Amino acid sequence: MKKILFLLTLLVLLKPVGIQAQRQQEQVFRFGIHTSPTWSWMRTDDKFLEGTGLNWGLKMGVQGEYYFAANYALTGGLGLAFAHGGELLNGYPAAVLLPNTNVSDPLIDTLSKDARVHYSLRYVELPVSLRFRGGSGEDSPLRFYAEAPIFTLGFLSAANGNIRGNVPVRGEDENIKRDVTSLALSWGFGAGVEYELTQSLIAVGGIQFQQIFTDITTNKGSVLPPNATQWRREESRATANAITLRLGVFF
Repeated sequence: MKKILFLLTLLVLLKPVGIQAQRQQEQVFRFGIHTSPTWSWMRTDDKFLEGTGLNWGLKMGVQGEYYFAANYALTGGLGLAFAHGGELLNGYPAAVLLPNTNVSDPLIDTLSKDARVHYSLRYVELPVSLRFRGGSGEDSPLRFYAEAPIFTLGFLSAANGNIRGNVPVRGEDENIKRDVTSLALSWGFGAGVEYELTQSLIAVGGIQFQQIFTDITTNKGSVLPPNATQWRREESRATANAITLRLGVFF
């Protein structure tokens, strides 16, 4: 009888410890999904190729977190970025900005001044980041987080372009993939809040900034500078920035 009582007492004492250890183990790894609207724009280091306008897009993906300390995690994910890019306004008297694209009309092979090329790019993205988390207390369902830095490797999967502005005919949904680099590297940062709905469901909302620092265009085109008689190679560096409204859940 004494042995039975001893075993029952031991089980009662060890049960909370086991539950607490299980919860700690469950908090080491987290898995989530997100669907997030984005706003992106382009710019170049060439004063005759001006970035104008915004792209409204969308990001969808999955994310995993590994907490190596109570409030510090390494994160990684896989996602799709739709309608990334922006618009470039041509300020050269004449320019061939899409030399590898079979445009729908030969009249827009060469663009005149004030012609606009709108880029709509789709990427498969692999982001990694360092995440910091905190809150008002251990028992509070509301917590704050920050992510920095966020490094993203993007693989171009599709690229469409619209040619508008000062052009004889419009070009719509042109396949410009051969005039866009296939790999994009970016960095960024973000912050937001997460709210524990249940023990197994956490809602997340935040904002992120992303900057592609590699050249988006292939630079195989040519331009005719003002007051010049000879064409030269187009060598500008085109980059893109994006702001994302992060909306997701963790399980």
